[in-house]
Amino acid sequence: MKPKQVALVTIPDEIIMNQIYQIRNKKVMIDRDLAKLYGVSTKRLKETVRRNEERFPDDFMFEMTMEEFLTWKKGAGLTEADKTGLRYLPFCFTEQGVTMLSCVLRSKQAIEVNIKVIRIFTRLREFILSNKEVLLKLEQIEKSVAGHSEEIHLIFSALKKLIQQPSEKRKAIGYKS
Repeated sequence: MKPKQVALVTIPDEIIMNQIYQIRNKKVMIDRDLAKLYGVSTKRLKETVRRNEERFPDDFMFEMTMEEFLTWKKGAGLTEADKTGLRYLPFCFTEQGVTMLSCVLRSKQAIEVNIKVIRIFTRLREFILSNKEVLLKLEQIEKSVAGHSEEIHLIFSALKKLIQQPSEKRKAIGYKS
């Protein structure tokens, strides 16, 4: 007997990746973006989460503070149309919170979207881990260059002096004809 194949929702990965934000040093997705992906209203998603509060500890989901909300609105590159629906502080879901959402939202679309979102979170984590060595090297280079900033400044000031000084006529070197 063949295992049942799940036909994933045809949402481009880039759309989901652009909806992952860094808030409180955590990669999260906002309630209204998830609601849109799951095909439910933000109100229904929040109601469901509140009814199942025990399934969403702070490391799975948290509500933005007003300061975080204002900062996010400025930095998220939202259009005016995007900003109009934002009346309440959004819920932020970590990768585990997104997984838990699929348990409480039991529609087929929620399950399919959840699979896609979790795969993207996993790819992002793998990308970060695979590039950790490169990041460490860059950090080492940055530290070594930071210690030489005065010397680099001296070199540039000497070069500027050479460029600004009028060149003196020098005696030609070579054979006289």
